[in-house]
Amino acid sequence: MFGSFASSRLALTLRRLRGRFGISAPRVAVRTHLPWYWRALSVVVLAGASLALAGWIYDAGQRFAGFHQGASEHEIAGMRERIAQLESDLESARKVANASESRLRIESTSQEQLTRQIRTLEEENSRLKSDLATFESLAGGLAGDSGLAISRLQILPGGGGQYRYRLLVAQTGDKKDREFNGTIQLIATVQRGKETVMMQFPAAGDSAAGQYQVNFRYFRRLEGTFKVAAEARIQRVEVRLIQDGVVKASQSVAL
Repeated sequence: MFGSFASSRLALTLRRLRGRFGISAPRVAVRTHLPWYWRALSVVVLAGASLALAGWIYDAGQRFAGFHQGASEHEIAGMRERIAQLESDLESARKVANASESRLRIESTSQEQLTRQIRTLEEENSRLKSDLATFESLAGGLAGDSGLAISRLQILPGGGGQYRYRLLVAQTGDKKDREFNGTIQLIATVQRGKETVMMQFPAAGDSAAGQYQVNFRYFRRLEGTFKVAAEARIQRVEVRLIQDGVVKASQSVAL
């Protein structure tokens, strides 16, 4: 009886030992004890290495994708310099263009002035030639017995029924040393519809009759204006040189 009790106790002890040190025994972790500052240092070193690795990976990714920050800043700086240079060149080109435009404007104005002067000189030369021909005609006895002549008669329409007349009067012979005092008279043949009438300027009692007074010794250029109805059409104009109620010379022109 005592032997069976001892055997059971021994079996229980063996079962406990097998449960503690056998395959089914609980796991035991063996850790080396480190101070806290070494642990903190290892954490800082690991974090720094992680950040450096992350920065390297980010920079490598930017270079691979073509968006490297340093290269981008360099490109931007180059583009800014190029823009500044282009703006400077543009401003210089504008100044040159403005200067050229000013010179062209001055040259154009000068050319226009010269053209007007040439035109004026040509007109004056033409008038002088015409005057010379008139005086030669007068000297040749074409002035008539009165010694008075009318030449270079022009009738120029001005619009609205208004006309401008131009003519040259002269006297030669024995009477050229005496001053002529008289008037000029215009006789216009005017068509109004189917009717043709004769109009005289100045008309009787015309308040503007004073502008038709003529005083000269050798020759004189005359010009003035007269007006008819706007719908009327002038066919012919005759100009008379009158002294003491007598017609001394006349000339007519058809329009």
